Amino acid sequence: MPAVRGDGMRGLAVFISDIRNCKSKEAEIKRINKELANIRSKFKGDKTLDGYQKKKYVCKLLFIFLLGHDIDFGHMEAVNLLSSNKYSEKQIGYLFISVLVNTNSDLIKLIIQSIKNDLTSRNPIHVNLAMQCIANIGSKEMAEAFGYEIPKLLVSGDTMDVVKQSAALCLLRLFRTSQEIIPGGEWTSRIVHLLNDQHLGVVTSATSLIDALVKRNPDEYKGCISLAVSRLSRIVTASYTDLQDYTYYFVPAPWLSVKLLRLLQNYTPPDDPGVRGRLNECLETILNKAQEPPKSKKVQHSNAKNAVLFEAISLIIHNDSEPNLLVRACNQLGQFLSNRETNLRYLALESMCLLATSEFSHDAVKKHQEVVILSMKMEKDVSVRQQAVDLLYAMCDKSNAEEIVQEMLNYLETADYSIREEMVLKVAILAEKYATDYTWYVDVILNLIRIAGDYVSEEVWYRVIQIVINRDDVQGYAAKTVFEALQAPACHENMVKVGGYILGEFGNLIAGDQRSAPIVQFQLLHSKYHLCSPMTRALLLSTYVKFVNLFPEVKSVVQDVFRQHSNLRSADAELQQRASEYLQLSIIASTDVLATVLEEMPSFPERESSILAVLKKKKPGRVPENEIRPAHNSHNHQPDSTTSSLAAPVTHANNTNSADLLGLSTPPAPSNTGVLVDVLGDIYSSATPTAAPSATQNNYNPKKFVCKNNGVLFENDLIQIGVKCEFRQNLGRLGLFYGNKTKFPLQNLSANLQNPGEWVNKLNIQVRPVEPVLEAGAQIQQMVNAECIEDYIDSPSMVVTFLYNNVPQKLTMKLPLTLNKFFEPTEMNGESFFARWKNLGGNPQKSQKIFRATGPMDLTATRTKVLGFGMQLLENIDPNPDNFVCAGIIHTRTQQIGCLLRLEPNKQAQMYRLTVRSSKEPVSIEICELLADQF
Repeated sequence: MPAVRGDGMRGLAVFISDIRNCKSKEAEIKRINKELANIRSKFKGDKTLDGYQKKKYVCKLLFIFLLGHDIDFGHMEAVNLLSSNKYSEKQIGYLFISVLVNTNSDLIKLIIQSIKNDLTSRNPIHVNLAMQCIANIGSKEMAEAFGYEIPKLLVSGDTMDVVKQSAALCLLRLFRTSQEIIPGGEWTSRIVHLLNDQHLGVVTSATSLIDALVKRNPDEYKGCISLAVSRLSRIVTASYTDLQDYTYYFVPAPWLSVKLLRLLQNYTPPDDPGVRGRLNECLETILNKAQEPPKSKKVQHSNAKNAVLFEAISLIIHNDSEPNLLVRACNQLGQFLSNRETNLRYLALESMCLLATSEFSHDAVKKHQEVVILSMKMEKDVSVRQQAVDLLYAMCDKSNAEEIVQEMLNYLETADYSIREEMVLKVAILAEKYATDYTWYVDVILNLIRIAGDYVSEEVWYRVIQIVINRDDVQGYAAKTVFEALQAPACHENMVKVGGYILGEFGNLIAGDQRSAPIVQFQLLHSKYHLCSPMTRALLLSTYVKFVNLFPEVKSVVQDVFRQHSNLRSADAELQQRASEYLQLSIIASTDVLATVLEEMPSFPERESSILAVLKKKKPGRVPENEIRPAHNSHNHQPDSTTSSLAAPVTHANNTNSADLLGLSTPPAPSNTGVLVDVLGDIYSSATPTAAPSATQNNYNPKKFVCKNNGVLFENDLIQIGVKCEFRQNLGRLGLFYGNKTKFPLQNLSANLQNPGEWVNKLNIQVRPVEPVLEAGAQIQQMVNAECIEDYIDSPSMVVTFLYNNVPQKLTMKLPLTLNKFFEPTEMNGESFFARWKNLGGNPQKSQKIFRATGPMDLTATRTKVLGFGMQLLENIDPNPDNFVCAGIIHTRTQQIGCLLRLEPNKQAQMYRLTVRSSKEPVSIEICELLADQF
């Protein structure tokens, strides 16, 4: 509220005093109602009210509104105050309008006209009041009404500096509401050249505006780079007496310096050698000034000085092109690690996390390892301890991995509960990535479970099982170690899960020792059984039936467990079913059948760890990378291609392991809410471009999904869209997974079917809505259900729209809903096939295509494609063993369409002949086209 001086608006001062002296809410309401009645009567009955009285009553109404009461009159009187020539009356009118007037109000036209009058006024104070009102309201109506006048005021040579400042900030506010209001063409150059203005206040306001414009269209405003560097150079080299009006505690123009440094972070290092050299000189000067003795002991001086310093370091890290500057920045930050100020220590750790990812400064960051470890253990503030953990994770490499992992494990026992889960993920990632000795990796993960079992996610213990199964040389050690861990009196359930899985597979490797004899292993696991959740009990039951195969001597004991009332009559249906089925299997099956059904698990297909994806989801946008990125100017540099040392050769199992049905197969995939690695077996890497990326598609090939159901459907710099499909007869279900690859949330996300095409009456598709906001680094899922009503040709398309940095993006992609997805494989013998083939031999019912192989003819790859197409591959039917013969039935709601296929490769001519016969001509043509496109 405006200050009340002397006798000015004495009635307002008395009213405010009365309100403050009220003893109860009822008394306050009574006093307000009395005042409202008085004001209403004055406005209605007294025609002689002067400007002062109107201002006083409008102020009272504004005060009452700010107390939380509704005001439904007085708006017209406030609008009338806008035409006053007195500053105080016009100010109160604009204040009332900014706070109380709705943009849909009938008075908005009168208000806009009054604002236009003030914008053309010769009084700069009135112009500023008008622009402040426009910015405070900031509606689309204001943007449309004044989108032309404000830019003119901003770049006009006749406009006073104080008005230019307000115009730049007002335009920035309107730009955030409606981006179309900023004119292009010659206006771009005129706005950019405001950085050369003599008045630093104008430059400061204009820099904020240009920064926002650059984020929308960096190429158009690229001319600001040289001007920003030039202005920054003049400020950095100036003394505090040269810029006396804009010096804050001996620091010249700190706010402007920070804004200019942030503006330059929208671009890569300047291409012009002169500009680049001048920028590097500025950054060196800022680093040099940080070493100088402080000119004042007041905290404001150090705050302003450090604000510029940290922003300069951020620009050095962003450019990542000057080794000397990067190392100097690291050394400067290292000095802050022992500073008394908590905020400085936090900021230093945060910036060093980014420096650790640069090839030039990674080694310099490692020199501070001991201090960082001390910060992790001794800091009083949990946020600083968290940042120290982040830095240790970022600086870890092969040379210091064991030491850092051990220190993090030691601290984990006393770590704050709020950071334990994240620490567990980081330790697991580092242990897997840098392990050269697999026994060390197993020890680390089991220690993790022992120390922080409640915070060990499923992904962590899934991963250790995958690695143990894939590595023959660590299986015996893992079995021995987990057996010893299970002997602890207090054993976490996650340890029981790992122990049950590993002993069920490799318990025979330690059974020769009497201390770990089969019956001892069984009794040790079963002693934990009744303390576990139903899910873990189900896993242990599967382990017990594995023991029946591994150790026949414990068969009777295991069968007794299966027969127990608590299992056969368990309230949990899964336990009841497993107990009864395993019991019957152990009784009925012969030794050979048991050995086949319960054989050792095949190796898992090797892929990147999914734990990193989980970590990114938990901390979207701020997980420090544990990779050294190549520098911007290092064209021939080979980046450190440190990959997981635990990579193992892939073993493809040709047979279907019956243990899949018994819960002993591949550990279940983590939750779909993770990133795409869990669904697609393909790592989801976050790519963060330096400038605003475009949504040009760079990975889109819908044809590859004709013979596969899972994978990355679409990918560009902003978003990755994966798909996982299931089909049964004429029904299908698609899970679409949208992953944000940027550091910013994607707003107004929507994904809907494109305007109906040929399929509209032939496919019934239901699309669930998707969440409108996709946070940075996160992933969300959308389900699509489909029903095939009758055969069709063209697949439906999905249109995905969203806003990235307020820039609309639109993507269109075909859904993997080709007709062959509704195939049911059909077994046939040779006689039935050729009889049916002959009956369908008429031209209207068959389609044939001869085409050349696009590459070397690989019959193994051809077989894989044919199997993925969805039909049943009939072996040993065709006289030529190289030919592929298939049969299947396409299910629709209205009918079932039989289909036969014959693919004949000609190795000498490098040609294929594909023949498709079905009971319906369009189906033959479509199936033929779909499969031929795969070659």
